[in-house]
Amino acid sequence: MSAEPKRFPVRLNVRKGFVDMSHGGGGRAMAQLIDELFVRHFDNELLARGDDHAAFDVTAGRMVMSVDGHVISPLFFPGGDIGSLAVHGTVNDVAVSGARPLYLSAGFILEEGFPLADLERIVVSMAAAAREAQVPVVTGDTKVVERGKGDGVFITTTGIGVVPRGVEIAGSLARPGDRVLVSGTLGDHGVAIMSSRENLSFETSIESDSAALHGLIADMIGEVDSIHCLRDPTRGGLATTLNELASQSGVGIRLDEDAIPVKPAVEAACELLGLDPLYVANEGKLVCIVAADDAERTLEIMRNHPLGRGAAIIGEVVDDPHGFVQMQTSFGGNRVLDWLSGEQLPRIC
Repeated sequence: MSAEPKRFPVRLNVRKGFVDMSHGGGGRAMAQLIDELFVRHFDNELLARGDDHAAFDVTAGRMVMSVDGHVISPLFFPGGDIGSLAVHGTVNDVAVSGARPLYLSAGFILEEGFPLADLERIVVSMAAAAREAQVPVVTGDTKVVERGKGDGVFITTTGIGVVPRGVEIAGSLARPGDRVLVSGTLGDHGVAIMSSRENLSFETSIESDSAALHGLIADMIGEVDSIHCLRDPTRGGLATTLNELASQSGVGIRLDEDAIPVKPAVEAACELLGLDPLYVANEGKLVCIVAADDAERTLEIMRNHPLGRGAAIIGEVVDDPHGFVQMQTSFGGNRVLDWLSGEQLPRIC
């Protein structure tokens, strides 16, 4: 990728043009697409060097790397699109390790015939999300597949970050007595996607919660040193995420249904669609497991951040050799929240 757009005889017709096979062929058309669309909008010093890699210095600590593929349908949805989602999802996967996200890479699989105007809209959104998160896209790749073999665009992102010395957060560190917190209402993203996909309308607009959570996480780990686990409850939702953590740590988890925040509109939509909001994906929420003595303090820190204002303590970690996740229901009964069987909502991220 070059720092300055090449002076091609005719500029790329983003407004009316379409992706064609030459845009992935490695020649002049591909160079023009990269220069006039990707480099232009992702503009940063490392990307502008034009190499097939990005070289950078990092501070002391443990390196963290995460990769994520994005195949969401539809590409544009209330509250976001595949571009911003790609940034948020990968930044969050790095951040829940306790790391400070540093850089992203992005690989685009484009389908022949995809409108260049839609591609630019996605890239502009992705670039804006990266700038807002202060985690730049510093290298990437573009491929094109034949018409009918790609469904528009798929994006693969890789993120890297550094965990400061002394920070130890992992899915295997939950201990009996710990408290379970969530940063806000659940199910917003999945319901927004499904309502858009099925052309459903509700009295209240439901938007995706897609957001980068590393600022919230930095506030939390900067003040509380007994945070044991962090996880973003994406595919499979809260219930599946807690089953993963219980399995990794060899513990059980008990929840209080009345304490779990779900928007009335999301709850109503789930009832209409036959979904359980506890298994519906989120893209801007996190699960935190912290020592009991620091739970209230952690909750206060979360609520003081714009992305944690709806935070709540929803349960506790218990000693359970079976590793069950159980919930006391609003009716006073007990319900086991098992692993999600299959996929409740395909292509949700």
